[in-house]
Amino acid sequence: MEQALLSVSGEASAGKDEIWSSYQYVGRSASVHVPSSAVAGEEVSVDEIRSASVFSNSVYPNSIHGALLSSPESDHVAHSPDQALVSQDMYGRGQYGFSSKEFGRQILDEVEIRHLLINHVGHQFCWGSLPARTWKIVSIEDCNVYVGTLETFIEERETVQAIEPYLGGEVEEKNRGIEVGVWEIDLRTEFPLLFVPFKETRAKIPHSEYIEKCSGCDGRGEIACPTCNAGQESGYYKPNQMTSCSSCHGRGLIAHQDGSDTICKNCGGEGKLPCVTCGSRGLVKCQSCGGKGSLISSKIALIRWRTLSTRKIAASSGAASVPDEVFHKARGVQLYNSQAYQCTPAFFADSIHLNSFSSQVIAERSPIPPTARVICERHVISVVPVTRVTMSKNNRSFGFYIIGFGREIYIRDYPSKFCWGMCCCLEWFKI
Repeated sequence: MEQALLSVSGEASAGKDEIWSSYQYVGRSASVHVPSSAVAGEEVSVDEIRSASVFSNSVYPNSIHGALLSSPESDHVAHSPDQALVSQDMYGRGQYGFSSKEFGRQILDEVEIRHLLINHVGHQFCWGSLPARTWKIVSIEDCNVYVGTLETFIEERETVQAIEPYLGGEVEEKNRGIEVGVWEIDLRTEFPLLFVPFKETRAKIPHSEYIEKCSGCDGRGEIACPTCNAGQESGYYKPNQMTSCSSCHGRGLIAHQDGSDTICKNCGGEGKLPCVTCGSRGLVKCQSCGGKGSLISSKIALIRWRTLSTRKIAASSGAASVPDEVFHKARGVQLYNSQAYQCTPAFFADSIHLNSFSSQVIAERSPIPPTARVICERHVISVVPVTRVTMSKNNRSFGFYIIGFGREIYIRDYPSKFCWGMCCCLEWFKI
Protein backbone atom coordinates (compact mmCIF):
# COMPACT_ATOMS: atom_id res chain seq x y z
CA MET A 1 0.00 0.00 0.00
CA GLU A 2 1.25 3.50 -0.81
CA GLN A 3 2.54 5.62 2.04
CA ALA A 4 0.00 8.29 2.96
CA LEU A 5 1.05 11.93 2.65
CA LEU A 6 0.35 12.76 6.27
CA SER A 7 2.33 13.78 9.30
CA VAL A 8 1.09 12.15 12.50
CA SER A 9 2.92 13.42 15.55
CA GLY A 10 3.24 12.00 19.01
CA GLU A 11 3.63 8.52 20.46
CA ALA A 12 1.14 5.80 19.64
CA SER A 13 -0.61 5.98 23.00
CA ALA A 14 -0.74 9.76 22.95
CA GLY A 15 -2.07 9.70 19.38
CA LYS A 16 -4.83 7.31 20.41
CA ASP A 17 -5.89 9.61 23.24
CA GLU A 18 -5.79 12.56 20.86
CA ILE A 19 -8.08 10.73 18.42
CA TRP A 20 -10.54 9.95 21.20
CA SER A 21 -10.55 13.50 22.55
CA SER A 22 -10.84 14.97 19.08
CA TYR A 23 -13.78 12.72 18.27
CA GLN A 24 -15.51 13.76 21.47
CA TYR A 25 -14.87 17.36 20.50
CA VAL A 26 -16.32 16.78 17.05
CA GLY A 27 -19.33 15.12 18.63
CA ARG A 28 -20.20 18.33 20.38
CA SER A 29 -19.35 20.72 17.59
CA ALA A 30 -21.98 22.52 15.56
CA SER A 31 -19.64 23.25 12.69
CA VAL A 32 -18.90 21.53 9.43
CA HIS A 33 -15.20 22.33 9.73
CA VAL A 34 -12.99 20.11 11.82
CA PRO A 35 -9.78 21.86 12.97
CA SER A 36 -6.74 20.31 11.33
CA SER A 37 -5.11 19.81 14.69
CA ALA A 38 -8.11 17.90 15.98
CA VAL A 39 -8.02 14.87 13.74
CA ALA A 40 -5.37 12.42 12.65
CA GLY A 41 -6.37 12.90 9.01
CA GLU A 42 -4.73 16.32 9.04
CA GLU A 43 -4.47 18.32 5.83
CA VAL A 44 -1.17 18.10 3.99
CA SER A 45 0.32 21.53 3.55
CA VAL A 46 2.11 22.82 0.50
CA ASP A 47 5.29 23.16 2.54
CA GLU A 48 5.17 19.44 3.36
CA ILE A 49 4.86 18.56 -0.31
CA ARG A 50 7.63 20.91 -1.33
CA SER A 51 9.97 19.85 1.46
CA ALA A 52 9.35 16.19 0.72
CA SER A 53 11.16 16.59 -2.59
CA VAL A 54 14.42 16.91 -0.66
CA PHE A 55 14.16 13.22 0.19
CA SER A 56 13.19 12.12 -3.30
CA ASN A 57 14.89 12.10 -6.67
CA SER A 58 11.66 13.13 -8.38
CA VAL A 59 10.15 16.58 -8.44
CA TYR A 60 7.42 15.56 -5.96
CA PRO A 61 7.47 12.69 -3.45
CA ASN A 62 7.25 9.21 -4.96
CA SER A 63 3.78 8.63 -3.57
CA ILE A 64 2.32 11.83 -4.91
CA HIS A 65 2.16 10.94 -8.59
CA GLY A 66 1.46 7.23 -8.65
CA ALA A 67 -1.53 5.61 -10.28
CA LEU A 68 -4.42 4.34 -8.18
CA LEU A 69 -3.49 1.06 -6.62
CA SER A 70 -6.71 -0.92 -6.86
CA SER A 71 -10.39 -0.84 -6.11
CA PRO A 72 -11.39 -0.01 -2.54
CA GLU A 73 -10.48 -2.64 -0.01
CA SER A 74 -13.04 -4.48 2.07
CA ASP A 75 -14.04 -3.39 5.51
CA HIS A 76 -12.02 -6.21 7.06
CA VAL A 77 -8.68 -4.99 5.75
CA ALA A 78 -6.52 -3.24 8.30
CA HIS A 79 -6.61 0.52 7.87
CA SER A 80 -3.55 2.73 7.58
CA PRO A 81 -2.56 4.71 10.68
CA ASP A 82 -3.25 8.04 8.99
CA GLN A 83 -6.99 7.43 9.05
CA ALA A 84 -8.95 8.21 12.19
CA LEU A 85 -10.60 4.95 13.25
CA VAL A 86 -13.46 6.24 15.35
CA SER A 87 -15.16 4.00 17.84
CA GLN A 88 -18.90 4.43 18.21
CA ASP A 89 -19.22 3.00 21.72
CA MET A 90 -20.56 6.30 23.01
CA TYR A 91 -23.20 6.41 20.30
CA GLY A 92 -26.62 4.83 20.31
CA ARG A 93 -28.32 3.11 17.43
CA GLY A 94 -30.19 5.42 15.10
CA GLN A 95 -32.50 4.81 12.18
CA TYR A 96 -31.66 1.92 9.87
CA GLY A 97 -28.80 0.81 12.09
CA PHE A 98 -26.72 3.95 11.62
CA SER A 99 -25.02 5.30 14.69
CA SER A 100 -26.35 8.50 16.14
CA LYS A 101 -25.98 10.54 19.30
CA GLU A 102 -27.88 13.21 21.13
CA PHE A 103 -25.73 15.89 19.51
CA GLY A 104 -27.31 15.03 16.16
CA ARG A 105 -30.80 15.89 17.38
CA GLN A 106 -32.17 19.39 17.28
CA ILE A 107 -34.07 19.99 20.49
CA LEU A 108 -36.77 22.38 19.30
CA ASP A 109 -40.04 23.26 20.98
CA GLU A 110 -43.17 24.32 19.11
CA VAL A 111 -42.60 28.01 19.78
CA GLU A 112 -39.14 27.94 18.22
CA ILE A 113 -40.32 25.83 15.28
CA ARG A 114 -43.15 28.21 14.53
CA HIS A 115 -40.80 31.20 14.81
CA LEU A 116 -38.37 29.64 12.31
CA LEU A 117 -41.20 28.96 9.85
CA ILE A 118 -42.70 32.48 10.17
CA ASN A 119 -39.26 34.01 9.60
CA HIS A 120 -38.75 31.85 6.49
CA VAL A 121 -42.19 32.69 5.09
CA GLY A 122 -41.53 36.38 5.66
CA HIS A 123 -38.56 36.24 3.26
CA GLN A 124 -40.58 34.62 0.46
CA PHE A 125 -42.35 36.74 -2.11
CA CYS A 126 -46.13 36.25 -2.22
CA TRP A 127 -46.37 33.84 0.71
CA GLY A 128 -49.02 34.38 3.33
CA SER A 129 -48.22 33.88 7.01
CA LEU A 130 -51.59 32.61 8.18
CA PRO A 131 -50.78 28.85 8.03
CA ALA A 132 -47.42 29.39 9.71
CA ARG A 133 -49.02 31.36 12.55
CA THR A 134 -52.27 29.49 13.14
CA TRP A 135 -52.07 25.90 11.90
CA LYS A 136 -51.47 23.22 14.49
CA ILE A 137 -48.19 21.30 14.75
CA VAL A 138 -49.25 17.66 14.77
CA SER A 139 -45.88 15.86 14.57
CA ILE A 140 -42.15 16.48 15.02
CA GLU A 141 -39.85 13.74 13.70
CA ASP A 142 -36.06 13.38 13.73
CA CYS A 143 -34.74 12.01 10.44
CA ASN A 144 -31.00 12.70 10.41
CA VAL A 145 -29.12 12.40 7.14
CA TYR A 146 -25.60 11.10 6.57
CA VAL A 147 -23.44 12.83 3.98
CA GLY A 148 -20.40 11.13 2.46
CA THR A 149 -17.84 12.89 0.28
CA LEU A 150 -14.66 11.79 -1.44
CA GLU A 151 -12.48 14.52 -2.94
CA THR A 152 -9.69 13.46 -5.28
CA PHE A 153 -7.08 16.13 -5.98
CA ILE A 154 -5.34 15.52 -9.30
CA GLU A 155 -2.70 17.09 -11.49
CA GLU A 156 -3.03 16.92 -15.26
CA ARG A 157 -0.16 17.52 -17.65
CA GLU A 158 -0.20 17.55 -21.42
CA THR A 159 2.02 18.94 -24.17
CA VAL A 160 0.96 21.46 -26.78
CA GLN A 161 2.97 22.87 -29.68
CA ALA A 162 3.58 26.63 -29.73
CA ILE A 163 4.69 28.41 -32.93
CA GLU A 164 5.56 32.10 -33.08
CA PRO A 165 7.71 34.43 -35.20
CA TYR A 166 11.43 34.10 -34.60
CA LEU A 167 12.75 37.50 -33.64
CA GLY A 168 16.32 36.44 -33.10
CA GLY A 169 18.20 35.50 -29.98
CA GLU A 170 19.43 32.27 -28.41
CA VAL A 171 17.51 29.07 -29.08
CA GLU A 172 17.33 26.15 -26.63
CA GLU A 173 17.71 23.39 -29.20
CA LYS A 174 17.86 19.67 -28.52
CA ASN A 175 21.58 19.50 -29.32
CA ARG A 176 22.29 21.84 -26.39
CA GLY A 177 20.70 19.64 -23.76
CA ILE A 178 18.26 16.86 -23.01
CA GLU A 179 14.58 17.53 -23.59
CA VAL A 180 12.85 16.61 -20.34
CA GLY A 181 9.51 14.84 -20.16
CA VAL A 182 6.36 16.66 -19.23
CA TRP A 183 6.29 15.01 -15.78
CA GLU A 184 9.93 15.92 -15.09
CA ILE A 185 9.33 19.67 -15.00
CA ASP A 186 9.78 21.19 -11.55
CA LEU A 187 6.61 23.11 -10.67
CA ARG A 188 6.94 23.32 -6.91
CA THR A 189 6.72 27.12 -6.99
CA GLU A 190 3.40 26.87 -8.83
CA PHE A 191 1.87 24.12 -6.69
CA PRO A 192 -1.50 25.31 -5.31
CA LEU A 193 -3.20 24.64 -2.00
CA LEU A 194 -4.63 21.16 -1.84
CA PHE A 195 -8.22 20.64 -3.01
CA VAL A 196 -8.53 23.97 -4.83
CA PRO A 197 -11.35 23.73 -7.39
CA PHE A 198 -9.10 24.60 -10.35
CA LYS A 199 -5.77 26.14 -11.26
CA GLU A 200 -3.95 26.20 -14.60
CA THR A 201 -0.44 27.20 -15.58
CA ARG A 202 1.91 26.83 -18.54
CA ALA A 203 5.61 26.11 -18.69
CA LYS A 204 8.03 25.85 -21.61
CA ILE A 205 9.77 22.50 -21.86
CA PRO A 206 13.54 23.13 -21.86
CA HIS A 207 15.54 22.23 -24.99
CA SER A 208 12.44 21.72 -27.12
CA GLU A 209 12.87 24.73 -29.43
CA TYR A 210 13.83 24.64 -33.10
CA ILE A 211 13.84 27.12 -35.99
CA GLU A 212 11.95 26.45 -39.19
CA LYS A 213 11.26 28.37 -42.40
CA CYS A 214 7.85 29.98 -42.61
CA SER A 215 5.75 27.94 -44.99
CA GLY A 216 3.35 30.81 -45.61
CA CYS A 217 5.90 33.01 -47.33
CA ASP A 218 8.55 30.38 -48.09
CA GLY A 219 11.00 32.23 -45.88
CA ARG A 220 10.71 35.56 -47.76
CA GLY A 221 8.84 37.46 -45.08
CA GLU A 222 6.38 38.82 -47.67
CA ILE A 223 3.50 37.40 -49.68
CA ALA A 224 1.56 38.57 -52.76
CA CYS A 225 -1.00 41.24 -51.98
CA PRO A 226 -4.43 39.61 -51.63
CA THR A 227 -6.10 42.75 -53.03
CA CYS A 228 -4.26 43.60 -56.22
CA ASN A 229 -2.60 40.23 -56.80
CA ALA A 230 -5.45 37.92 -55.97
CA GLY A 231 -5.27 34.65 -57.85
CA GLN A 232 -1.52 34.78 -58.50
CA GLU A 233 0.49 31.57 -58.30
CA SER A 234 2.38 30.99 -55.10
CA GLY A 235 5.70 32.80 -55.15
CA TYR A 236 4.72 35.24 -57.95
CA TYR A 237 3.37 38.77 -57.90
CA LYS A 238 2.87 41.78 -60.19
CA PRO A 239 3.93 45.20 -58.94
CA ASN A 240 2.36 48.54 -59.82
CA GLN A 241 -1.16 47.18 -60.06
CA MET A 242 -3.62 50.10 -60.02
CA THR A 243 -7.34 50.25 -59.33
CA SER A 244 -9.89 52.47 -61.06
CA CYS A 245 -10.84 55.66 -59.22
CA SER A 246 -14.33 55.34 -57.83
CA SER A 247 -14.96 59.11 -57.92
CA CYS A 248 -14.36 59.71 -61.61
CA HIS A 249 -14.79 56.11 -62.75
CA GLY A 250 -11.34 56.15 -64.35
CA ARG A 251 -11.82 59.34 -66.45
CA GLY A 252 -9.67 61.59 -64.31
CA LEU A 253 -12.31 64.30 -64.70
CA ILE A 254 -15.46 65.19 -62.84
CA ALA A 255 -18.40 66.26 -65.06
CA HIS A 256 -20.68 69.09 -63.91
CA GLN A 257 -24.27 70.02 -64.90
CA ASP A 258 -23.15 73.07 -66.88
CA GLY A 259 -21.11 70.79 -69.13
CA SER A 260 -17.71 71.69 -67.70
CA ASP A 261 -15.17 69.24 -66.38
CA THR A 262 -12.72 69.56 -63.55
CA ILE A 263 -9.77 67.42 -62.56
CA CYS A 264 -10.69 64.67 -60.08
CA LYS A 265 -9.20 65.57 -56.73
CA ASN A 266 -9.31 61.96 -55.55
CA CYS A 267 -6.89 60.62 -58.19
CA GLY A 268 -5.29 63.88 -59.36
CA GLY A 269 -6.58 63.35 -62.87
CA GLU A 270 -4.88 60.01 -63.28
CA GLY A 271 -8.08 57.99 -63.25
CA LYS A 272 -6.36 55.27 -61.23
CA LEU A 273 -5.39 54.80 -57.63
CA PRO A 274 -2.66 52.70 -56.03
CA CYS A 275 -3.71 49.59 -54.10
CA VAL A 276 -4.96 50.56 -50.67
CA THR A 277 -3.47 47.39 -49.15
CA CYS A 278 0.11 47.40 -50.45
CA GLY A 279 0.49 50.80 -52.17
CA SER A 280 0.85 48.88 -55.46
CA ARG A 281 4.07 47.22 -54.31
CA GLY A 282 2.37 43.89 -54.91
CA LEU A 283 3.68 42.50 -51.62
CA VAL A 284 2.52 42.64 -48.00
CA LYS A 285 4.14 41.46 -44.80
CA CYS A 286 3.53 37.81 -43.91
CA GLN A 287 1.40 37.68 -40.81
CA SER A 288 2.50 34.16 -39.85
CA CYS A 289 6.14 35.10 -39.28
CA GLY A 290 5.71 38.84 -38.81
CA GLY A 291 7.86 39.51 -41.87
CA LYS A 292 10.87 37.64 -40.41
CA GLY A 293 10.69 34.60 -42.68
CA SER A 294 11.37 32.19 -39.81
CA LEU A 295 9.34 30.59 -37.04
CA ILE A 296 10.40 29.24 -33.68
CA SER A 297 8.56 26.13 -32.52
CA SER A 298 8.58 24.88 -28.93
CA LYS A 299 6.74 22.46 -26.69
CA ILE A 300 4.61 23.92 -23.91
CA ALA A 301 3.50 21.94 -20.88
CA LEU A 302 -0.11 22.68 -19.94
CA ILE A 303 -0.69 21.88 -16.26
CA ARG A 304 -4.04 21.82 -14.50
CA TRP A 305 -4.79 21.09 -10.85
CA ARG A 306 -8.38 20.34 -9.95
CA THR A 307 -10.55 18.50 -7.44
CA LEU A 308 -12.88 15.69 -8.46
CA SER A 309 -15.77 15.20 -6.04
CA THR A 310 -17.94 12.20 -5.25
CA ARG A 311 -20.91 12.92 -3.01
CA LYS A 312 -23.51 10.57 -1.62
CA ILE A 313 -26.47 10.88 0.73
CA ALA A 314 -27.93 8.28 3.10
CA ALA A 315 -31.39 9.52 4.08
CA SER A 316 -34.40 7.84 5.63
CA SER A 317 -37.72 7.77 3.82
CA GLY A 318 -38.87 10.74 5.89
CA ALA A 319 -36.29 13.00 4.21
CA ALA A 320 -36.33 11.39 0.77
CA SER A 321 -38.26 14.28 -0.82
CA VAL A 322 -35.51 16.80 -0.04
CA PRO A 323 -32.96 17.32 -2.87
CA ASP A 324 -29.47 16.05 -2.10
CA GLU A 325 -27.98 19.46 -2.80
CA VAL A 326 -29.79 20.87 0.24
CA PHE A 327 -28.00 18.41 2.53
CA HIS A 328 -24.60 19.03 0.92
CA LYS A 329 -24.93 22.75 1.69
CA ALA A 330 -26.20 22.26 5.25
CA ARG A 331 -24.02 22.55 8.34
CA GLY A 332 -23.54 19.27 10.16
CA VAL A 333 -20.99 17.41 12.26
CA GLN A 334 -18.11 15.34 10.93
CA LEU A 335 -18.00 11.78 12.23
CA TYR A 336 -14.95 10.84 10.16
CA ASN A 337 -12.28 12.84 8.34
CA SER A 338 -9.37 11.14 6.60
CA GLN A 339 -6.81 12.47 4.15
CA ALA A 340 -4.33 10.21 2.39
CA TYR A 341 -2.90 9.40 -1.02
CA GLN A 342 -5.70 6.87 -1.51
CA CYS A 343 -8.45 6.82 1.07
CA THR A 344 -9.93 3.53 2.21
CA PRO A 345 -13.43 3.04 3.66
CA ALA A 346 -14.08 4.33 7.15
CA PHE A 347 -14.38 1.92 10.06
CA PHE A 348 -17.00 2.39 12.77
CA ALA A 349 -16.75 -0.26 15.47
CA ASP A 350 -20.49 -0.65 16.05
CA SER A 351 -22.09 0.43 12.76
CA ILE A 352 -21.84 -1.89 9.79
CA HIS A 353 -24.24 0.39 7.92
CA LEU A 354 -21.94 3.41 8.19
CA ASN A 355 -19.04 1.20 7.11
CA SER A 356 -21.05 0.07 4.10
CA PHE A 357 -22.05 3.65 3.31
CA SER A 358 -18.42 4.75 3.39
CA SER A 359 -17.46 1.85 1.11
CA GLN A 360 -20.11 2.93 -1.40
CA VAL A 361 -18.70 6.45 -1.48
CA ILE A 362 -15.16 5.14 -2.02
CA ALA A 363 -16.34 2.73 -4.72
CA GLU A 364 -17.91 5.59 -6.68
CA ARG A 365 -14.75 7.70 -6.83
CA SER A 366 -14.48 9.82 -9.94
CA PRO A 367 -12.54 8.34 -12.88
CA ILE A 368 -9.04 9.73 -13.36
CA PRO A 369 -8.24 11.17 -16.82
CA PRO A 370 -5.41 9.34 -18.64
CA THR A 371 -3.24 12.48 -18.61
CA ALA A 372 -3.61 12.98 -14.85
CA ARG A 373 -2.12 11.62 -11.65
CA VAL A 374 -3.56 11.59 -8.16
CA ILE A 375 -2.04 13.90 -5.56
CA CYS A 376 -4.16 12.91 -2.56
CA GLU A 377 -7.72 12.24 -1.42
CA ARG A 378 -9.96 13.36 1.41
CA HIS A 379 -12.87 11.29 2.71
CA VAL A 380 -15.46 12.77 5.07
CA ILE A 381 -18.56 11.26 6.68
CA SER A 382 -20.90 13.79 8.30
CA VAL A 383 -24.28 13.73 9.96
CA VAL A 384 -26.76 16.53 9.29
CA PRO A 385 -29.55 16.90 11.84
CA VAL A 386 -32.95 17.04 10.14
CA THR A 387 -36.31 17.65 11.78
CA ARG A 388 -39.50 16.97 9.87
CA VAL A 389 -42.53 18.96 11.03
CA THR A 390 -46.13 18.39 9.97
CA MET A 391 -48.83 21.05 10.43
CA SER A 392 -52.55 20.71 9.76
CA LYS A 393 -55.88 22.48 9.92
CA ASN A 394 -59.22 20.82 9.29
CA ASN A 395 -58.54 18.30 6.51
CA ARG A 396 -55.49 20.08 5.09
CA SER A 397 -51.86 19.53 6.04
CA PHE A 398 -48.35 20.30 4.90
CA GLY A 399 -44.83 19.39 6.00
CA PHE A 400 -41.46 21.12 6.08
CA TYR A 401 -37.91 20.36 7.20
CA ILE A 402 -35.49 22.11 9.55
CA ILE A 403 -32.05 21.17 8.24
CA GLY A 404 -28.59 21.45 9.78
CA PHE A 405 -27.27 23.53 12.62
CA GLY A 406 -28.01 26.62 10.56
CA ARG A 407 -31.69 25.60 10.94
CA GLU A 408 -32.50 26.25 7.31
CA ILE A 409 -36.10 25.65 6.26
CA TYR A 410 -36.98 23.54 3.24
CA ILE A 411 -40.61 23.52 2.18
CA ARG A 412 -42.01 22.57 -1.20
CA ASP A 413 -45.80 22.75 -0.92
CA TYR A 414 -46.69 25.70 1.28
CA PRO A 415 -50.50 26.08 1.32
CA SER A 416 -50.68 29.89 1.13
CA LYS A 417 -49.00 31.10 -2.08
CA PHE A 418 -50.30 33.77 -4.43
CA CYS A 419 -49.96 33.51 -8.20
CA TRP A 420 -48.59 35.94 -10.78
CA GLY A 421 -46.86 38.07 -8.14
CA MET A 422 -50.15 39.53 -6.91
CA CYS A 423 -49.18 39.58 -3.25
CA CYS A 424 -52.06 40.17 -0.84
CA CYS A 425 -50.41 42.23 1.87
CA LEU A 426 -53.57 42.18 4.03
CA GLU A 427 -52.95 38.48 4.67
CA TRP A 428 -50.40 39.47 7.29
CA PHE A 429 -53.03 41.29 9.34
CA LYS A 430 -55.60 38.49 9.47
CA ILE A 431 -56.20 37.08 12.95
